[in-house]
Amino acid sequence: MAESSQLSAGQKTLKRDPYEILGVPKTATADQIKSAYRKLALKFHPDKNDSPEATESFKEVATAYAILSDPDKKRQYDAHGYDGVDMEAMEMELDLSSLGTVNTMFAALFSKLGVPIKTAVAPSILEAALSGQLPAVTLPWGVPIQAKVEKQHANYYKLVVTQEHSDAGVVVRVTSHAQSKFKLLLFDPDPQVGGYNLVAQEDSVKAGKVTAAGFYFLNFKLHRLDPTVNPLHVAKDPEAALFKRLDGLQPAEVTRLDAGEHIFAVYGDNFFKSATYSIEALVVDKIAEVKDKVENIERILLDKRNDLKAFETVYRDAVAKYAEVTQKYAVEKKQVDELLGLRDKIYAEFSSEVLPQPFTEEVEDEDASPSAEKKRKKRWWGVKSLSSKQ
Repeated sequence: MAESSQLSAGQKTLKRDPYEILGVPKTATADQIKSAYRKLALKFHPDKNDSPEATESFKEVATAYAILSDPDKKRQYDAHGYDGVDMEAMEMELDLSSLGTVNTMFAALFSKLGVPIKTAVAPSILEAALSGQLPAVTLPWGVPIQAKVEKQHANYYKLVVTQEHSDAGVVVRVTSHAQSKFKLLLFDPDPQVGGYNLVAQEDSVKAGKVTAAGFYFLNFKLHRLDPTVNPLHVAKDPEAALFKRLDGLQPAEVTRLDAGEHIFAVYGDNFFKSATYSIEALVVDKIAEVKDKVENIERILLDKRNDLKAFETVYRDAVAKYAEVTQKYAVEKKQVDELLGLRDKIYAEFSSEVLPQPFTEEVEDEDASPSAEKKRKKRWWGVKSLSSKQ
């Protein structure tokens, strides 16, 4: 795709420190990194700037974000710089609103084949938010709303949160029985510009027979589970499907929803058609038991992630050792076979006997044909008859 080619070129020319590019410190949180990226991506987006310099800056910002938003790549960069990052395996965000029909078809095809395609919120949505022009409808508590949203567009919802709601905990969840792709967005007011900033987003994931995304403001440390297992990488390293599966557990950007008005949006992320969905807001005190279960399972999963990291080292060392001893086994077996064969030849030299030749003495053919037997009989009776005449 043309977009992919442009991104590859940006990766090759990238030399500056990604922290410097995004203007964030090395201690920046995932939320700060994402916020800085969105502002710069909107500033340099090709739809707003036709200059080659802006295009290069946009590629640079996108690549820096691809490194710092991925925990593994961020850790590799912090330890070894660009030499430690596999730039060829970099996963970039695509703005589907800027792709042509052909490139969108290719992206959809790759997605069907299992290739993870990361998509970005269209700049028009972010611009509308900054201008404050968000036509939001009220989202009632405990009453699901069924709706449809066009691709690369958003439906906005206003949720009024009281202090009681905030203290109890809030869940905003979206599901699609049509298994549509969508993003759930959260906007907060920006006093400096008078509009709204996108502060958090969750991409829909398949959950049984539906796709779903949700924000869980439960007033304690939560983790989202980002997809980290690339089917193409798993084809080369099947064990990665297990060992990398929990790496996507990352701290949630927002764990508490303060009292006041909040704007949520459902963004259509299908490649070609609109997305159908249901959105609902719940107060957690009505499901306190579920809240305790979530906190418990999160703790268990984090411990399991640490266990897997330790076990991966042991496992891969054992696999490498097994491959080594298997290869040595094959070498040893070949050498033993050759030595035993040589031993047999050496022992054979102690014998002075000449090996017997195949036995070739003529014998009467027991399977001789009947005609041959008749000829022999005639010759015998002929001799007998002559002697009798004499």
